[in-house]
Amino acid sequence: MRTAALFAFLLCLLTGAAFGQSKPRKAIARRGDGVQILLQRYGLNTRQQQQQFRRLNQGRLTKAGGLVTGRTYMLPAATTRATATRSKANARRLQATNPTSHGKSTQPLLTANLFGAAYSPVPVRDRALRGAVYYLSPGHGGPDPGAIGQYGTYKLAEDEYAYDVTVRLARVLLEHGATVYVMVQDPNDGIRDQNVLPIDYDEVTYPRQVIPLSQLGRLRQRIAQVNKLYAHHKGAYQRLLSLHVDSRSAGQNIDVFFYHHANSTSGLRLAKNIHKVFTNRYKRAQPNRPYSGNVSERGSLYEVRTSHAPAVFMELGNIRNAKDQRRFVVPDNRQALANWIYEGLLADYTGR
Repeated sequence: MRTAALFAFLLCLLTGAAFGQSKPRKAIARRGDGVQILLQRYGLNTRQQQQQFRRLNQGRLTKAGGLVTGRTYMLPAATTRATATRSKANARRLQATNPTSHGKSTQPLLTANLFGAAYSPVPVRDRALRGAVYYLSPGHGGPDPGAIGQYGTYKLAEDEYAYDVTVRLARVLLEHGATVYVMVQDPNDGIRDQNVLPIDYDEVTYPRQVIPLSQLGRLRQRIAQVNKLYAHHKGAYQRLLSLHVDSRSAGQNIDVFFYHHANSTSGLRLAKNIHKVFTNRYKRAQPNRPYSGNVSERGSLYEVRTSHAPAVFMELGNIRNAKDQRRFVVPDNRQALANWIYEGLLADYTGR
């Protein structure tokens, strides 16, 4: 009997190693995490794994079935090696190529090291966004760092933080089967987990164009590419999201807010869907603090006005305000922004 028990124990160890169960069995919930997002971080997102997670953590979830930031949760069994291999292969196909309009050659959607070694390759969790095409446009870049904030002895540049949130969002969208174009790309930054992101000037416009010094020239350059791609994907669900960081007086704390074109019902609906997620998330995370972000028209914005794809322009906060700076300098907060935006995009796509 003892020999049989020992054999069973060894068999469990061997099968665990073969099927990737050496992954962390516990995880701490980060700000902005839901059950699905937490499981995705560890490659665990089948319906069975979600059900198992809830069974393992009975009594540790909120009444609504959500997570408590900072609390440790047990993780279910990992996916098999075969499943992981298929996910990686699918991810490489998604992020590596995109047929040209003539179907004779391919172009890279994203540079090979867009996400950095620590965040590559991108596993495909599901196909919830299959058929959706997103153009992500982080504000400024190249010769223009955008708004500058002072953080102790350091300077914070708008383009670096808008870019980091953008590439985090791009990765999440790819995980769910979307087609993603990042309209401004940095050849070597990747997703960064530092608090202070160094300022550089080497970003390029998709696919590999030098960014001009003129503000109007920069905007024309990237929107020309968006509209060219929009024509190529004619008939598909397509959306442009422009992410910026505002600059106001240092004493003004602002919430994330949204602009859309007055004549774009699709842009308005998209903005409202993302806004709804942020409103609900703030109620959970900071119940004693009302969320004041809003949705409004601003047709004078070049990207909103000239994009053929319905567009939403987002301001993520005031880079000169100490409270808002915590929204940017903490990597988990930047990931939470990306996760919440994704939830709004998913709601808009599935509810269309």
